[in-house]
Amino acid sequence: MAKNLFVGSLPFSTTEEALGQLFAQYGQVQSVNVIKDRYSGQSRGFAFVEMSTDEEAKEAIDKLNGHNLEGRNIVVKEALPKPEYSGDRGPGGGGGGGGRGGPGRGGGGGRGGFGGGRSQRRY
Repeated sequence: MAKNLFVGSLPFSTTEEALGQLFAQYGQVQSVNVIKDRYSGQSRGFAFVEMSTDEEAKEAIDKLNGHNLEGRNIVVKEALPKPEYSGDRGPGGGGGGGGRGGPGRGGGGGRGGFGGGRSQRRY
């Protein structure tokens, strides 16, 4: 049992302080990290809480998983280890695709030789 816990289905208004107080009922809280959107700064609805011992972490899971917090039943479980990334990201990526003009494409109709037709960008 790891001491690091994943806490999900949090109300967006939940603060690190409030979450720390909730978990402190079951042992010493080492750290609380509410995950926020990097652009808006708004909570993403989940957090990580680190407890001092495995026993405290287990008790927090037993008592708080399914606990109603501000109208939401939160999920508390053992956090999975963060995957290790090396410089080699493995297979992947796709080609760039599509250039200007080319055989059998564009080249007329007042389109400036850029291929015409639908845009390849999808949003």
